[in-house]
Amino acid sequence: MANPRAALNIRSGLSIPKPKSTSNILAIGTDLLRNIIFLLFLLRWTRKSVLQIRGRGPFGTLIDAYTSLRRLSYAVFLRLPWVRSQVKTQVAETIQKLELKLVPQGPGISRFLTLPKEPWTDQQVRGELEKLGDMKHTRWEDGRVSGAVYRGEDTLIKVQVDAFQRFMVANPIHPDVFPGVRKMEAEIVAMVLALFNAPPGAAGVTTSGGTESILMACLSARQKAYTERGVTEPEIIIPATAHAAFHKAASYFNIKLHQVACPSPNYTVSIKAVSRLINSNTILLVGSAPSYPHGLIDDIAALSRLALRRHLPLHVDCCLGSFLMPFLSRAGFPTQPFDFTLKGVTSISCDTHKYGFAPKGNSTLLYRTAALRTYQYFISPDWSGGVYGSIGIAGSRPGALIASCWASLMSVGEKGYIESCHSIVGAAKKIETAIREDPAFKDDLKVMGKPLVSVVAFDSPTLNIYDIADSMSAKGWHLNALQNPPGMHVAVTLPMVKVVDKLLEDLAIVVEDEKERERVRIVEGKGKKGMARGDSAALYGVAGSLPDKSVVVQLAEGFLNTLYKA
Repeated sequence: MANPRAALNIRSGLSIPKPKSTSNILAIGTDLLRNIIFLLFLLRWTRKSVLQIRGRGPFGTLIDAYTSLRRLSYAVFLRLPWVRSQVKTQVAETIQKLELKLVPQGPGISRFLTLPKEPWTDQQVRGELEKLGDMKHTRWEDGRVSGAVYRGEDTLIKVQVDAFQRFMVANPIHPDVFPGVRKMEAEIVAMVLALFNAPPGAAGVTTSGGTESILMACLSARQKAYTERGVTEPEIIIPATAHAAFHKAASYFNIKLHQVACPSPNYTVSIKAVSRLINSNTILLVGSAPSYPHGLIDDIAALSRLALRRHLPLHVDCCLGSFLMPFLSRAGFPTQPFDFTLKGVTSISCDTHKYGFAPKGNSTLLYRTAALRTYQYFISPDWSGGVYGSIGIAGSRPGALIASCWASLMSVGEKGYIESCHSIVGAAKKIETAIREDPAFKDDLKVMGKPLVSVVAFDSPTLNIYDIADSMSAKGWHLNALQNPPGMHVAVTLPMVKVVDKLLEDLAIVVEDEKERERVRIVEGKGKKGMARGDSAALYGVAGSLPDKSVVVQLAEGFLNTLYKA
């Protein structure tokens, strides 16, 4: 018979755990969640660090860190009260000078800030338009402007005006109301696709300009990567010389931008550096044909092979090359592969309003397949106003501009574009040869890279290039200053072809004047290559050299605000 006391002793000796309180369970759960979040955070930043070091290399990563620290330190310095007040004063003075330069002042200037009480007569409107057109300006009509106006010929302008007037009220958002505009737009895309050797099944769109074309190419790549690969942190790899529109696309569409250096003497993108930066978040590679700053063509064939090997889209920015690149060989000039004949090229941007000579507000974006084009579409199927769809950013678009573009392409034709290419590129070659070989230039100016198209960029090892740019402006030329590294360029247009000799003559005078100033400095014991003096120097040579670009941003904001000062 069992002993009851023994049983009691056994039960009392057993340690039976009591249920834990709710607060303890919550504490454990909170700790676990916190640890998981920390682990994910650690993994995320470890991965980012690994990709950074793999892409930039240890040395490059240290340089990036140093640059960021230097920029941050200088930003803190600029925020010191006494420094901030001085900077604010100087920026305000600079913007005031800019307003005096851009906003007409003095007697005889009429300002219209409210609607007229009574309608103006046609004669009044035309009279005021005449005054506005005759305002003092750099004479693009005389070929003194780099880029900007690419043809400007009266006979072509007349055709464009007629087309614009005929389709003044047209809007391609209503293809049933304006079927002619729909037809012309489709034909513009087809003609440009043919120029760039597009394969069967290729597609394209028209846009308002090169910037929109680039924006839409980046958007399409982002949407494709998200839909097909689930990429939520997209990255694009571009040459440092690629157009600023890629920076705008990255800002607008929340895309990380990797810039690859384009060092001298070639000033084209390093394919090895591009390859190192590719990772699972990469959505697009980019090459220029040619680049805006230096007019140089990246190695598109090598980029194409890389894109195919890594299964990535490749966009070629041919906005500036537009209707010159496809005609180089037929105009008798050397060229290199850049279009859809390269299997890795998936999209191309081409401005019809540059060397296609169409009115401003015309560009095209071409895709290797129609499927790629659909990624840039916006469709709202359940909007209360009906099913809404648009090809890009804009809804309503000016059909008159499409008509003017179509009329331009048809009026110039293949023969006309070959002749224009021969004249424009020939003039650019003349400028390049003079700078390389003419005794007036060869010791003081150096051509940057080996340009094949219409842009010739140069710097100076002995003089301040920004003083040269400002002195050319004082002689009535509107050329383009460059930075990182300092330089300037000439984008030859048809109006400029006729005055290339005058351009070189004035440039020789300016260079000699600057050399004389340097000789005086040396005699006075002040050393060589003194501080630049003009507007270009203020923006690029001084403010542009600061680690923190906030001053430049303020100046740019002031400029943009001035554009709307009535």
